[in-house]
Amino acid sequence: MPALRPLLLTVALAASLPAAAAESPTFAPMLDSTVEQYRLPGIAMAVVENGEVVFTGTRGERGEPIDADTHFRIASNSKAMTAAVLARLVDRGRLAWDDPVIQHLPQFRMFDPWVTEHMQVRDLLIHNSGLGLGAGDLMLWPAPNQYTRADIIAGLAHLKPVTSFRSGYAYDNLMYVVAGEVAAAAGGKPIEQLLHEEVFAPLGMAGCQAPAELTSLAAGGIRCSLRDMTRWMQVLLDPTLVPGWLSDTQRRALWTAHMPMPLGERQRAWDNAHFSAYGYGWRLSDLDGQWKVAHTGTLSGSYSSLALLPDRKVGVVILIDGEGEDARTVLMQAALKQYTAPEQKQTVAAYAAQLKAEQANRRNAGHVRPNTDGRSPVEPRPAWLRGATGLYRDPWLGQARLCPENDRLRFTVDKSPTLRGTVMQLDTRWLVQWDTLGAGAEPWLQVTPGTPPALTLRAIDPDIDFSYDFQDLHFTRIGDCP
Repeated sequence: MPALRPLLLTVALAASLPAAAAESPTFAPMLDSTVEQYRLPGIAMAVVENGEVVFTGTRGERGEPIDADTHFRIASNSKAMTAAVLARLVDRGRLAWDDPVIQHLPQFRMFDPWVTEHMQVRDLLIHNSGLGLGAGDLMLWPAPNQYTRADIIAGLAHLKPVTSFRSGYAYDNLMYVVAGEVAAAAGGKPIEQLLHEEVFAPLGMAGCQAPAELTSLAAGGIRCSLRDMTRWMQVLLDPTLVPGWLSDTQRRALWTAHMPMPLGERQRAWDNAHFSAYGYGWRLSDLDGQWKVAHTGTLSGSYSSLALLPDRKVGVVILIDGEGEDARTVLMQAALKQYTAPEQKQTVAAYAAQLKAEQANRRNAGHVRPNTDGRSPVEPRPAWLRGATGLYRDPWLGQARLCPENDRLRFTVDKSPTLRGTVMQLDTRWLVQWDTLGAGAEPWLQVTPGTPPALTLRAIDPDIDFSYDFQDLHFTRIGDCP
């Protein structure tokens, strides 16, 4: 009978979203205020307190009304689950945190051979590689594209660092893809299978999906429902719910401050925070003197946020369809403040106003996208570019084309169908107007004559999503247009 206890607990946990929790007089108005403030098409939220679900709320629809079983892309909240898989393998002795990565992936290479030799499994999880913010992310997003996990590992050797190894923090998605492949090598199964066997099944997160075709899976590709994410929070806050799932040693390792992070002005002002650091798949900080363990997730059209106050056994999760970056920020802040500083009585509307003022200050300081309204299409074969149109290659993104097409000059990346657009002129500069991506993702394009000619891209918008790492590209001409 004792062998059945974890299974019985898991089954009991699976039914742990009481309908009455949805009527919370505290959190339901917050959720409604957020939807009204930001006109969100869909959102789901849950709050756990002392092991109990005290609130669940869903708003909007996706063909049919969103409910606790509707799947959302949790984006970078996937990282904590990848780290949990590795922790389970460490518990089993299949790998150690200080194993060299090349012990498990002999093909792994960084730009610097010394870093290749000394990169450890733990380094893959804490954003200390020396690469720039979001380096190489164009192999992951925009999706879909044709880059494989093997392409990611091969591409790393061509990404130049911007700081020395382990000297500072810069958020990095590619290393989590590598971490997923380390787990696969050590565990003897693909990372998507390990996620199901090591996390979803033992914790009763039956609705979570780990699509095998997603190259970005380990970094940000998992899909879960509100019900699943609520169970995830409950088990993280109370390990007795699934005894033996992780040792105390590995639980502590996940939530240990392994890499200092910059402490932002908003954190100081809103959280009264004094420290910020990265664990294994988690951000660690203090909120009004209380320990906070959290992460967010961002993909185009999908936003998530999960925060725990472990000493209070409190957890909040928010899943959003639509452009919800500001919405998740203000809603999470208002929800957590109910536990850390209820006397402040800060509302969603109050935080939204503060955030709006902060953004206005940035605009007033000149942090704004240049006006590009006067653009016009470039001739398909501009005279001064004779000999410079053609096929180009970047060492990690691969082949691209700057070629005439239907009376327009077009720039396209072979392995990324979304990175296709028309070259436009604005005064003396060129830019790429993507076919399907918005203006916020547009880059300047510059061709430098030479033998061979070179092509570079630079973001137009100073606040562009960091995953559009155009600055890391350097294309060299390799042939004529077909």
